[in-house]
Amino acid sequence: MIGRLNHVAIAVSDIEAAAAVYRNTLGAEVSDKVAQPDHGVSTVFINLPNTKIELLEPLGPDSPIAKFLEKNPSGGIHHLCYEVEDIRAARDKLVAEGARVLGDGEPKIGAHGKPVLFLHPKDFCGTLTELEEA
Repeated sequence: MIGRLNHVAIAVSDIEAAAAVYRNTLGAEVSDKVAQPDHGVSTVFINLPNTKIELLEPLGPDSPIAKFLEKNPSGGIHHLCYEVEDIRAARDKLVAEGARVLGDGEPKIGAHGKPVLFLHPKDFCGTLTELEEA
């Protein structure tokens, strides 16, 4: 059901400093910072030959990333994102097998302009999992 790994998301408290590490130290191609108010974060994407790294910075104290950074002040891996062909069919199959979809269960438009869903980490080896329609 899942396709390729779309991105690994890393929560950071200073997105400009984190982007500089990837750009200057590692020589990576780094996108501009983009506010994602519907998700409570700002994002920067690091483009790699086989996937992307998504840097996430909170857009205020109510951001889900702010809570993550309270527990992990140095930042860290927040979630993995996999592509699926049909997000609703994937959701229905996963729910039928006992997986929990976070939020209201309906896909929302993500940072790439495509429908996304998040799956409960307790159902996926302790890892918050995002599905993005390919």
